[in-house]
Amino acid sequence: MADRSLESLSLPLEVRARLAELELELSEGDITQKGYEKKRSKLIGAYLPQPPAANGAAAVRCRLQHSEGATRRTLRTSNLGVCDIREAAARERTAPHSTAANRPLFYFRFGVDQALPQERRTPITPSSSSRYHRRRSSGSRDERYRSDVHTEAVQAALAKHKERKMAVPMPSKRRSLVVQTSMDAYTPPDTSSGSEDEGSVQGDSQGTPTSSQGSINMEHWISQAIHGSTTSTTSSSSTQSGGSGAAHRLADVMAQTHIENHSAPPDVTTYTSEHSIQVERPQGSTARVAPKYGNAELMETGDGVPVSSRVSAKIQQLVNTLKRPKRPPLREFFVDDFEELLEVQQPDPNQPKPEGAQMLAMRGEQLGVVTNWPPSLEAALQRWGTISPKAPCLTTMDTNGKPLYILTYGKLWTRSMKVAYNILHKLGTKQEPMVRPGDRVALVFPNNDPAAFMVAFYGCLLAEVVPVPIEVPLTRKDAGSQQIGFLLGSCGVTVALTSDACHKGLPKSPTGEIPQFKGWPKLLWFVTESKHLSKPPRDWFPHIKDANNDTAYIEYKTCKDGSVLGVTVTRIALLTHCQALTQACGYTEAETIVNVLDFKKDVGLWHGILTSVMNMMHVISIPYSLMKVNPLSWIQKVCQYKAKVACVKSRDMHWALVAHRDQRDINLSSLRMLIVADGANPWSISSCDAFLNVFQSKGLRQEVICPCASSPEALTVAIRRPTDDSNQPPGRGVLSMHGLTYGVIRVDSEEKLSVLTVQDVGLVMPGAIMCAVKPDGVPQLCRTDEVGELCVCAMATGTSYYGLSGMTKNTFEVFPMTSSGAPISEYPFIRTGLLGFIGPGGLVFVVGKMDGLMVVSGRRHNADDIVATALAVEPMKFVYRGRIAVFSVSVLHDERIVIVAEQRPDSTEEDSFQWMSRVLQAIDSIHQVGVYCLALVPANTLPKTPLGGIHLSETKQLFLEGALHPCNVLMCPHTCVTNLPKPRQKQPEIGPASVMVGNLVSGKRIAQASGRDLGQIEDNDQARKFLFLSEVLQWRAQTTPDHVLYTLLNCRGTIANSLTCVQLHKRAEKIAVMLMERGHLQDGDHVALVYPPGIDLIAAFYGCLYAGCVPITVRPPHPQNIATTLPTVKMIVEVSRSACLMTTQLICKLLRSREAAAAVDVRTWPPILDTDDLPKKRPPQIYKPSNPDMLAYLDFSVSTTGMLAGVKMSHAATSAFCRSIKLQCELYPSREVAICLDPYCGLGFVLWCLCSVYSGHQSILIPPSELETTPALWLLAVSQYKVRDTFCSYSVMELCTKGLGSQTESLKQRGLDLSRVRTCVVVAEERPRIALTQSFSKLFKDLGLHPRAVSTSFGCRVNLAICLQGTSGPDPTTVYVDMRALRHDRVRLVERGSPHSLPLMESGKILPGVRIIIANPETKGPLGDSHLGEVSHRLSLGW
Repeated sequence: MADRSLESLSLPLEVRARLAELELELSEGDITQKGYEKKRSKLIGAYLPQPPAANGAAAVRCRLQHSEGATRRTLRTSNLGVCDIREAAARERTAPHSTAANRPLFYFRFGVDQALPQERRTPITPSSSSRYHRRRSSGSRDERYRSDVHTEAVQAALAKHKERKMAVPMPSKRRSLVVQTSMDAYTPPDTSSGSEDEGSVQGDSQGTPTSSQGSINMEHWISQAIHGSTTSTTSSSSTQSGGSGAAHRLADVMAQTHIENHSAPPDVTTYTSEHSIQVERPQGSTARVAPKYGNAELMETGDGVPVSSRVSAKIQQLVNTLKRPKRPPLREFFVDDFEELLEVQQPDPNQPKPEGAQMLAMRGEQLGVVTNWPPSLEAALQRWGTISPKAPCLTTMDTNGKPLYILTYGKLWTRSMKVAYNILHKLGTKQEPMVRPGDRVALVFPNNDPAAFMVAFYGCLLAEVVPVPIEVPLTRKDAGSQQIGFLLGSCGVTVALTSDACHKGLPKSPTGEIPQFKGWPKLLWFVTESKHLSKPPRDWFPHIKDANNDTAYIEYKTCKDGSVLGVTVTRIALLTHCQALTQACGYTEAETIVNVLDFKKDVGLWHGILTSVMNMMHVISIPYSLMKVNPLSWIQKVCQYKAKVACVKSRDMHWALVAHRDQRDINLSSLRMLIVADGANPWSISSCDAFLNVFQSKGLRQEVICPCASSPEALTVAIRRPTDDSNQPPGRGVLSMHGLTYGVIRVDSEEKLSVLTVQDVGLVMPGAIMCAVKPDGVPQLCRTDEVGELCVCAMATGTSYYGLSGMTKNTFEVFPMTSSGAPISEYPFIRTGLLGFIGPGGLVFVVGKMDGLMVVSGRRHNADDIVATALAVEPMKFVYRGRIAVFSVSVLHDERIVIVAEQRPDSTEEDSFQWMSRVLQAIDSIHQVGVYCLALVPANTLPKTPLGGIHLSETKQLFLEGALHPCNVLMCPHTCVTNLPKPRQKQPEIGPASVMVGNLVSGKRIAQASGRDLGQIEDNDQARKFLFLSEVLQWRAQTTPDHVLYTLLNCRGTIANSLTCVQLHKRAEKIAVMLMERGHLQDGDHVALVYPPGIDLIAAFYGCLYAGCVPITVRPPHPQNIATTLPTVKMIVEVSRSACLMTTQLICKLLRSREAAAAVDVRTWPPILDTDDLPKKRPPQIYKPSNPDMLAYLDFSVSTTGMLAGVKMSHAATSAFCRSIKLQCELYPSREVAICLDPYCGLGFVLWCLCSVYSGHQSILIPPSELETTPALWLLAVSQYKVRDTFCSYSVMELCTKGLGSQTESLKQRGLDLSRVRTCVVVAEERPRIALTQSFSKLFKDLGLHPRAVSTSFGCRVNLAICLQGTSGPDPTTVYVDMRALRHDRVRLVERGSPHSLPLMESGKILPGVRIIIANPETKGPLGDSHLGEVSHRLSLGW
């Protein structure tokens, strides 16, 4: 193909022919690049209009022209083999103005058809950062999310969204719509014509009608490719570093100018096809797609890096071949990594990035030393209890708002000493006390009894015992109760302190005892009321010492995944924290504080129980039950007691706003500090502002509202100080939500819809140092305009997670580093779990929590922000009491947002879907993120926390398990699942040569295995010289006539019948005579054997072999269910073309009964022979087959789906089968084997009828039907006959497990002993039931059954036995595979307990003479050892 620059030149024909020859020589490697350019310039130099000095510039300009044409072709051809759904996603990703406004929404709804679009949307912001998984404590009530400003923004966004031209109509309840959007909307500018796809290149003047516009667009796309924007829709791209990627891309564009007329030689080292998708290429490389003619492939180095070609293709190809394996690896033998099957997310080039300087650590004011501060909290209690014993310490309220009890400091001191004495001296004995100093005890007190909790808490401190406050377990199935029990168990808690009322309210067993809660350790419940305690002696006094590094208490924390951790707080940290709060809040003696918070943890504990005692303050405790009845109760108590401090949450302020109209006499002028405990939640600002606007006229001052930030690990992180300057407004910022999703602070205007207004939470605590580090990766200091995780270095913090050293190191021992890698301090910092930044003036701002962080496509979204947006859609009119949960689930290796809300009972289905549709639109408009699933559940059905909030982890677990039971669901995965799996290509069938190459090059085995070779096993098997089982039976009847082969047991465990070798032989002869004389059957006729499990079936089978007939064993009809079971018998008889039917006299009468005639016409049965009356004569001769490959018997069975399958078994296969089982299980005449199986098909029939005759061992036959009346029959027989090997079915094992679960002790007294059992094999044609086998092993472990004795076998309809656990083989093993890989026909082994793991137990060992291979079910070709396929089986002697 001639150069495009030469089209305008009038070159002679001989010159053009010479140029074509040069290009051919270059493409075939006969000339170097340098020689080609030299000869080419000599040929066309005379015809160029430029002077010789401008040749270089002309060459460059010519190359750029070629690069433009090559880029055009690349944009058109590089998507071959990539489906349209990926192309649309990639093209939309490159669109510079792709916003939420023009993205269609697709919905899945339960109860309607699913709308499957042809295109899938990819967000404009792909994944660019690794996820950071941190734990999240369960949130509180959701009224804190209420924001009038945000509600107006959401309504404006919805109105704006409604005005736009929607891509799809609103979802309807009755139908589902599919809208096909045009692919052109997502296609980059392309000015190439259709003829260029075939390799022809036209001049610039012959392009599209708007060539000037096209050239501008193409230059734009080329410049984007050079400067790093992702414009190519190729599927092979990866991250790059620095500017090297741009150089590579420029080289790629330039390299397309060299070869145009002929396709490049095939690169034998690049094993890709049109349909391959490469993900391990640098971003500059394009997909290697070879057109029919023209456009040679880019050159690659040995590492696969594209380079600008300076040598010929053949030379470069030779270099690559020397650096790579000589043989191409087979794709079929690759272990596909699951991540490689997904689309690669590209970073958004327009995403905001931090630009500020590196921040500096902020130091709080120095912690002052006051002379009268006590040396410990116990010393403070002693001082106030003796100096001011009548001073009020705590006042509790009843549900009517009246004072219930006043606890003075004197009573607190004396009662705490009493509790301490009884804990140490009255539990256990003097020699062995149950509780020693340093031990952990649980404090279980209800939320309406702070006085009893306070006494018990300080009693533990005086006794130097570590209290662990927990919630009261109301039922055995409380949400999160099992995790609380795990914490108590890990802490070694054996004693639980509780109140008398709480102890009476705990669930009791019928005997009056408190049951052991699920997952809890065994506890001794100790009531701390004074009337139940002994008075300490006068000479006993608690040892009060200065605060040290001993553990003071353990505060529990619920993580994001539902697990519970215990944060240990030392005594010195406890005292220092109280001192810091006293200095920051300006606490003084005898102040009154109103506490609405939970007094067992967090801010309620720190202010209402600890710091108050240090400063001899009076605490008015408002219980949660009173707040539900009277939301204004806390304000009333502030007015009544002239309280100066109140500790509340934003929900309490919101409830007070709702109910304040009923109260007139309100005066809040006494308040100097209103502590907002959840001030770290950015949405608390709306409640603070609204509360101030309403109550400012009631005496409330602006400077009184003091939000604080806290965490269980760092205790109080920051708190706004109360000031006297009312002219100084609090700090607040209006931040862009879009910037926050990238962790960048961008100030925005309040007119924007997607903004977040945050308020400061004050200054750093006294004596502390604070900084912000990057949330993921190395703890590096953030920039000044970057959001990070706040870290604190102080003495007043937690010290560790109890018993978890690894997690402690990651959280409590963090050393922030500068950009150069140097630590900023020699002392460790503690991660607070709060996301925020330090603003001007040292003010701390918090924008979210790490536990609420959801990283979707590389962008960070906070669950609280999503909740606020959802609640702002028709606020409080639809969601029941604002109960809504937002969490993320992992789908295709990325997080997806799920919203679960409780709807009002009076909501209609139409209202529900209208609200859900508006929520999806609002979240898409404001947060630019799609919602994976929005589910509505009935009111009061979500699991609750002890204080009434939603238990987030339990809700998520119910969602993942499918146990949420929603009443309305709206799913729209197409708006959020953007990294869709790449299309799988059908692999070619593998031939013999491929097997060899796969083994050599890929290093992966063919998935094949085999048992021992039957021909190479030397044993003393005399039966090997006989080809037929009938001959083996005759030989045993002559050599060992009195040897017992079969013993049949009845329901009482006694012998009902038995057969020796000669008895079986003689009975078979009589049956053969009857078949020949009465049945008039010939050789090869089929005979149906309809017998119950027993001896008659065996004799009839060998009688058929003696007569030359082909037996078919059929399960007899059930007498009590003839109408259902008899047609199956008739069907097998007809399909097998049986000429005769043999049975017992009882079944013969059943077949001719009136009930049977109603189901099957009696006249259609073949001749029926009754074997209860046999002839006395012997046959003239016993039939001997002429060929071992002749048919021996037919194996018929009916599957659970009703499909009838029959398998032909030859004499040779039957003998080989029996010999294989004999060698595997070591069966000899001296052995006894117990069999409890159905003897009609598969391995059960072989073990019941055939193996004893071939191997000579004695089979103890136990009909499974007898176990329905006597479940212990099988195990008693195994014990009585001292059997070492036994075979059963899953139904038998299940009968024993369920029927004998409570009888193990009585069976042990009856002498049942299973210690001699070596192998207990479950015969089945399914995956091993691990749970059932483990339950069986554990249940009968006390009876001597070794857990490793239980194993399974495996067979199928065609291959009756493939695996069988032998006696000398190793113990069966269990492996765990990844269920996600199984969905892609791959087998990936994982560790036990891994997510998405599936346990698989080994189904025995492969039988001798058996060879299996895993084959592709479609192509029947062999697969690699990591692939999932169909088991193909072959027995060495035929089947």
